[in-house]
Amino acid sequence: AALTAADRDTALAALTALAAGEDAPGLTVRRTRGRPKLAVLFSGQGSQRPGMGRGLYTRFPVFARALDEVLGHLDTLLDRPLRPLLLAEEGTAEAALLDRTGYAQPALFALEVALYRLVESWGLAPDHVTGHSVGEITAAHVAGVFSLADACTLVAARGRLMEALPEGGAMVSVEATEDEVAPLVAEHADRVSIAAVNGPSAVVVAGAADAVDTVAAHFTALGRRTRRLRVSHAFHSPLMEPMLAEFRETVAGLSPQAPALPVVSNLTGAPATVGQLTSADYWTDHVRHPVRFADGVSWLAGHGTGVFLELGPDGTLSALTRACLDAAGHEDAVALPALRKDRPESTALTETAAGLYLHGVPLRWERWFDGTGA
Repeated sequence: AALTAADRDTALAALTALAAGEDAPGLTVRRTRGRPKLAVLFSGQGSQRPGMGRGLYTRFPVFARALDEVLGHLDTLLDRPLRPLLLAEEGTAEAALLDRTGYAQPALFALEVALYRLVESWGLAPDHVTGHSVGEITAAHVAGVFSLADACTLVAARGRLMEALPEGGAMVSVEATEDEVAPLVAEHADRVSIAAVNGPSAVVVAGAADAVDTVAAHFTALGRRTRRLRVSHAFHSPLMEPMLAEFRETVAGLSPQAPALPVVSNLTGAPATVGQLTSADYWTDHVRHPVRFADGVSWLAGHGTGVFLELGPDGTLSALTRACLDAAGHEDAVALPALRKDRPESTALTETAAGLYLHGVPLRWERWFDGTGA
């Protein structure tokens, strides 16, 4: 059993209900069957929001120290300090800057690394890590492939070079299978491509706006849902190609190592090899080719992963993961987001920690209280 409460009276009421075998707000009872395999997922661009991390920074000293360390590296690589953007109030000029690719990608990396260091301090030990697009850089860092300095160099260069490309292009999410979309994209292969396969019937198409609109119109006519994404550039498309050579040079100057944790690849949807993760070509292809997120979830679930923990500003990947799991008949597996944009951060993370515990993931609860005086 686990309960979360904001005050003494609520906690006592839940404990009383537990003793009586009754239900109560914040109380969950579940029978576990041993420790499940755990995968940690790191969110990608588009999930960023003003103020992300602010609540955790004031509540958890481990998070604050980790965030300060990452920002210390990133601030030497960017044209302005990242902290005012990351912790900005919604509606401010600083908050608007967070949507620029050159700041959004480093900001997400900083938040996600700090989140990982926090849950790691609670004893959380994943069996696999993965990410969505730029989130895989965070996965590679926490797995030991890139030092913090190298990972910061990589993510700062990636965001800067992408933002420097001419604006334009489009990205549209389509309710269709990859097999349905592929022939339409092939007709305009130099101008449009599949950017992501996020689920069995969830594909993102990216490239020149007119070519993307042609593909989207085909599915709209069939009564399928399509949605144009709010992006400055067409990521994972032919429009990325002018930045690839310079980006490859940046990666080639880094010193990647063999991972200490298995990293499930966006490029293949399976565990990446040492040769891939330490190759400049791999990370260059990672910019241009589709994000095979659904394949990664399928591989993880098929190899016994029972708990998926999303580390990022919201629950975007958790929703995609749930759809993939349900479609494949993995109803017993669970996807938990660390944070939710509509919930106080410390509350959301505490409820997620309780969910992890209820599903058999061991945690060192005494570390949760570090810095509280309790």
